[in-house]
Amino acid sequence: MKDADSTQELRLDKWLWAARFFKTRQLAIEAINGGKVHLDGQRVKPSRSVRPGSQVEIHKVGLSWTVEVLAIDKQRRSASEAAKLYVEDEKSRLKREELVRERRDLALGQQDSGGRPSKRDRRMIRRFTGRGESDA
Repeated sequence: MKDADSTQELRLDKWLWAARFFKTRQLAIEAINGGKVHLDGQRVKPSRSVRPGSQVEIHKVGLSWTVEVLAIDKQRRSASEAAKLYVEDEKSRLKREELVRERRDLALGQQDSGGRPSKRDRRMIRRFTGRGESDA
């Protein structure tokens, strides 16, 4: 990380983009304006400067991250380098992993309907619901 410097400041929306929490700066701006991102426990604007040591809370798609800023980088780099820009709180990581696990288990438990019911299935449904012709 050539541009990483612990004495720098950077706009919050740019840092979220560089740290790969959002694919575009516009998505980061919308999340900040929507109250999904807090800096040091306060709701802020996208132009607020973030410094090393700042605490950022991010809520996105039902998941939450609580991270401490370690470094500033103006450029978006690989995911492995972006992960060096912050350290995630242990409670936050465990809670998020549990939610992901629950979602995965829920998705596995749901049966795939297989599309439209077959003619035989439709007949059984009609018999069960009492609609249509009876078997006489």
